[in-house]
Order: sequence, then C-alpha cells, then structure tokens
Amino acid sequence: MKVKSILPISALFLSQIYFAQETEKKETDNKEKEIEAVTITKTKKAVEQKADRTIYDFSEQPHLNSGNTLEGLQKIPGLVVSEMAGMIYQGKSLDVYMDGRPLNIYSSQLTAYLEGLPANSIERIEIITQPGAEFPATSGGAIINIITSRTAKSYLSATYAGGYRFSNYDHYRSKFNNSLTLNSKNKWFGWQLNVGQNYNESETKSTIDEISRLYNDNVNRNQYLRSAFTFDIGQDRLLLNYNLSLGSSDRYVDKYSLFNGTESTGRDIIDQSNTRNELTATYQKKFDDKNKKLEFKGSYTNFGNDFDQTGRNILPTPSTSDKVLNNGSNQNVYNFRVDYAQPIKVLDEGKLSLGAFYDQLEFSADNFGVENLDYKSKTTAFYSEASATKGKMDFVLGLRGEYYNINGTSLNFDNGNYDNLRSFEKFKVFPNASIQYNIIPKIAFFNINYNKKITLPNVANLNPNNTRYGNENIDFSGNPNLQPTIFDNFEIKLSALNYAFIGYNFTNAKNQVVQIVERRGDLIIQTSDNLDRLKTHNFNIGFPIPLAIFNTPFKDIMKMDMNPDQVSFIFLYGSYQLQQMDQIINPKGYWTYNVSGQFILPYKVKFNANYTYLTKGNEFFYYPNKSFYNTLNLSLSRKFNKDRMTLTLFANDIFNTNETNLRTTNALPNVYIRNKNDTRNFGLSFNYKIPTKNKLAKESPNLLNQEKKEETSTL
Repeated sequence: MKVKSILPISALFLSQIYFAQETEKKETDNKEKEIEAVTITKTKKAVEQKADRTIYDFSEQPHLNSGNTLEGLQKIPGLVVSEMAGMIYQGKSLDVYMDGRPLNIYSSQLTAYLEGLPANSIERIEIITQPGAEFPATSGGAIINIITSRTAKSYLSATYAGGYRFSNYDHYRSKFNNSLTLNSKNKWFGWQLNVGQNYNESETKSTIDEISRLYNDNVNRNQYLRSAFTFDIGQDRLLLNYNLSLGSSDRYVDKYSLFNGTESTGRDIIDQSNTRNELTATYQKKFDDKNKKLEFKGSYTNFGNDFDQTGRNILPTPSTSDKVLNNGSNQNVYNFRVDYAQPIKVLDEGKLSLGAFYDQLEFSADNFGVENLDYKSKTTAFYSEASATKGKMDFVLGLRGEYYNINGTSLNFDNGNYDNLRSFEKFKVFPNASIQYNIIPKIAFFNINYNKKITLPNVANLNPNNTRYGNENIDFSGNPNLQPTIFDNFEIKLSALNYAFIGYNFTNAKNQVVQIVERRGDLIIQTSDNLDRLKTHNFNIGFPIPLAIFNTPFKDIMKMDMNPDQVSFIFLYGSYQLQQMDQIINPKGYWTYNVSGQFILPYKVKFNANYTYLTKGNEFFYYPNKSFYNTLNLSLSRKFNKDRMTLTLFANDIFNTNETNLRTTNALPNVYIRNKNDTRNFGLSFNYKIPTKNKLAKESPNLLNQEKKEETSTL
C-alpha cells in the first residue's frame, strides 16, 4: 500500500472507532432496557479530545498506570516535567490540581509527592488547555487535573493494586507500592476509602561546573488515605471528603567540593518530611431540569514541610556531624465557592453560568526556628459565562473579575529587621471567548480560543529558605518579592474525533517567573525572578496509523468494526516550541517527537511501546548539551480471571538515555549542570477487583470527585 494512503485510511480508522463506540452505546441502551439482570461494561476511551481539554485514561492503560504517577505523566505526548521549569504541556505551564482542587505544592516537593503516588491509583488525567471563566483566573496557562476517584457500587466491593520494580546501577534498589480501595452504597448514604503506601529507593548523580559533585542515595516513603461520604437529603446531596498524605525521605549524599582552591569530601544526611490534610464539603441542589445547577463548596488544606540537613567533612580535615540546614514551612488554604447554571433561550440553545469564589492562603517559613517569611494572599472573584449554539456553530463568552490582596513580611538577614514585601492589591478583569465550528458533528471540529489569566507566585519560589540541598558551593533560595504573571493565551485547533488533531497556540506572558542560576566565584546561586515579557509559540500535531493498512485490503478495512482497545496501531505526535524574550537575541526552538505503539499479540497479550525525544533548544534560560528528554518505555499486559485481574510487566528508559545535561544562558560564566537519576528500571504491577455475588448491582456516581454535572467537566 502506498504511503499517501496512510492519512485517508487513518481518517477512516478514526471514523470506524467513533461509529463502533456509538453503536456499542446504542446496543447497550437497548440491552439494559430488555434484560435488567445483565451488567454491561462500557470500554473507556484511551484518549479523548474535547474542545477545552484532553483526557487520558489511566485505569485501563497498563503502560501508564505501572510505576508511580510522575512516570505515567512523563509518557503523555507533549507533557514535559522539570523541577526547574515545572509542568509544561504543548508550550503551556500547567497548574496542578487533584480531584478538582489545587494541590498548592511546587518544585521538588511536587516531584516527590507525585513519585510517592502509585500510578495505578489514578483513574484519569485531564489537561484543560482552555480554562473558561468558571475556572480560577490564577490557573495561568492551563490546568492538569489528576483524578483519583473510583466508582461506588450498590454493594461492598474492593480493589487491590500493587506493584514492584527495581533498578540496578551501582547496586540493587527496590521500589514497591500497595493500595486498597473499598466502595459501598446503600439507600441512605455511600462511602469510599482508598488507603495505600509507596516505598522507593533511588540514586541521583549531580555535577555542577566540576566544582561540586554529588552522589545521592535516596529512600522515599509515602502513605495516603482518601475518603468520601455522600448523603442524600431529599433530592439534594451532601458530599464530604477527607484526604491525608504523609511523606518522608532520607538522602545520603557523598560530596566532592572545590572551593577557593581547596578540595574537600564529606557525607551529608537529609531528613525531610511533610504532611498534607484536606477537608472538603459540597452541597448540591437538585432540580428537575438536569441542565440546571446550584452548588456550594468549601475546603480547607494544610501542608507542612520540615527539611533538615546535617553534614560532616572527611577530607582534608575530618569533623563531627553538624546541622547545616533546619528549615520548615506551614501553609493553610481556605476557599469557598458557589456555582449556578441554567439553560437560556438564545439562538438554538444556550446556557448561563454564574458564580463567586473566595480563596485565602497563609504561608510561613522558618530557619532554625526563627520565622523569616509571613506571606498572605486573599482572592475574591465573581464570574459570568454564556454559551450558545446556532446550527453547526458553538459560542462561549465569559468574564471573570478577581480582587487580590497580597502582603507580608520577610526577615532581612543583614540588619535583623522585618521588611514589608512588595504588596499587590488590585482588581483585574479576565475575559475568555471561544468559537467552534462543528465540521461534522461529533466527528470533526475547528475552534478558536482566547483567555486572559494570571498566576500568583508559588510558595516554593517565594520561600527564602533552602529546601533542597546546600553546601559551600550551592545555595538555593526563593524571592519573596516576586510579582504575579499575566497571560494572554490564543489557540486555534482542528480535531478529528478523539485521536487526531493539529493546532497552534500562542502565549504572551508579562512578569513570567523563571529560575535564575549564577556563578559567583565558586558559589552557585539559584533563585527566582520576573521577566518583563515572554512570548511562546507552539505548534503540535498528532494522528494514529492502524497497522491493518499494511496487510489488509481496503475493502476489508471498510468492513472492520474497529475498537482502539482491540487493534494494533501507532500514534504519532510532534510539536515545535519557540520562546522569545529580550534577554536572548537569537532564540532556538525545539521539537518534541513521540511515537506510541499498541500491538495485540497472541493469547490477548497487549504490547505497548512509547518513545519520546526532545531536540536541543532554549527553555527559559537553559540550553541543553544533549536532549532534555530521551526515553523508551515498554510494557506487556494481560487480563485474567474474567478480566478481574490485570498483570503488567514493564521496563522504563530501556537504553538509560534520560538525563538532565544543560548550561545556563542568563549570565557569564555559563553554569553547566548535569543530573542523572536511575530512570532505567524494571518491574511488574497488578490490579485485582475482588468479585461480588450481587450480579444485579449497578454503578453509582463517583464520590471522590463530585464537582460538576456536565459530562466533560470535573472541576
């Protein structure tokens, strides 16, 4: 078959998927009406494209849900995860949510948190590239929402998930996780409970300008509990959620240092622990009209972190262990929101959404028991958004107003006095608009989006204390006087069903927060600062190629009832990103290439391969000496015991090519940084759904994440 036939047949493949799913849905509806005693399971879509978001199913994708959540996220095409740059998807910085609520943790703490969360506890990932007026304006460029909820049953049920993996560099290291999910619902109330733990041994080798060489032996532990209760009050519903996460890590660091012409070696020990508590209450008013909504929601979140580092010298002069760093922080977040929506008679059909939101963040940091930062941020918001349909055209127009009051004090180490932070007290308006043309309804559409957003400086960038690692060569610290970043986001996109798309987005950012690394003598200083302007251009494209086109006549392909979970295909993704800033005269963009393959083998074994490669190019003030990201991941999976049990064997970073190797470009001399983690690892994971004798039980709505009535929204 000629290569030029691939694209039209790929389009046919997409249409076959769509009509197969639609037919399955209709058949399911008919069977449920005729035979009530039969339970029919609907296959989930691996990838689902919506007008404002892309949804990745984790629960049924073994190549994504093996290992930890961070590893799963790194396999999503176009998603780059970096401690320095944060999370970026198709050129847009992501604000991280979990079950519809902001995590409010950042940098290395966020990385550690996601590494401690098993990927098989995740149901799906939503990347909301065009958040409308009902989403907080502080979401910045885009939102990634990690959904951990499960589905409650009308009887007691349980699901066990576990996994084990290992790496073998200088010596053998183990990594394992276990979790148990219990669900139950009766005519009075429903509840869910998810408990689990994660244990991870790892190594990291770091080199900075050859004046500092570090070898880290890490042990991370994490335990978590997620619970939900729902009560029916007449036609209304009350939901209560409580989540608890406990994390701890021990790092043993063998160090080499060259400072002022003197070489030294030593051993440091880092003891870090954190606790996160979250309580949420939601009251949902029910109406006869399902498109009408009234919801009240309040939540409280506390996140505490302690960071201790002790060190001793071995050469040239041995010493006893001394405490080098003793830093802590505490964060409280309170918020309340009310959302109302109802249909309106405009054009063919329409909807009006209104709401209000209040958020208060209190953050304090201390150094050796002395508080040196007291930061407070209050946000009050109101929004209105209208949507309408006329023929094949969909329109959305929204407006959100937010009032900010940010203030605080920080300790001036030079004079011992407390200085006031640069306050930020403003009212700002954030519009959004979207026009979508449904070329073929439910199959292909073209849309244009615009929104204005803001990002407040996160506490990791504000914290003046070092919460990573420090010695005589390395000093990490935040900047308590950072200003908010304002974004203007534009996007055009052409999509075909859920698997093929081509798009371009442009972001103009004012006061973009970036990481600054400078060398002063033999001291490497890293902090945060604002850029006046940053323009980001991003072009991306993705489409599938069914392997049947290479060995199946065209007339037979026309007859095939293709389900993407049951056929072999390759998904191709590519993107180009260019960042423009005044400080770099000739910026160089970089390409991202991703090839994902699914191959159905004999005996219903599924083989998945995922390869990602990023070329060289500017990322803020960093330029790579080699690819930012270069990795190949493989997995084999099969279902057993009437599909109740899924067993997966996997191997990550097969060729051990993934590492950070870059130089800074913001100042001379350039600083060369290299970090290599034990990313090559092997293991297995499995899920087991404990069977029930109640064959007439039906699924009930999710309890751990009840946010919106709309089918496609979860926030």
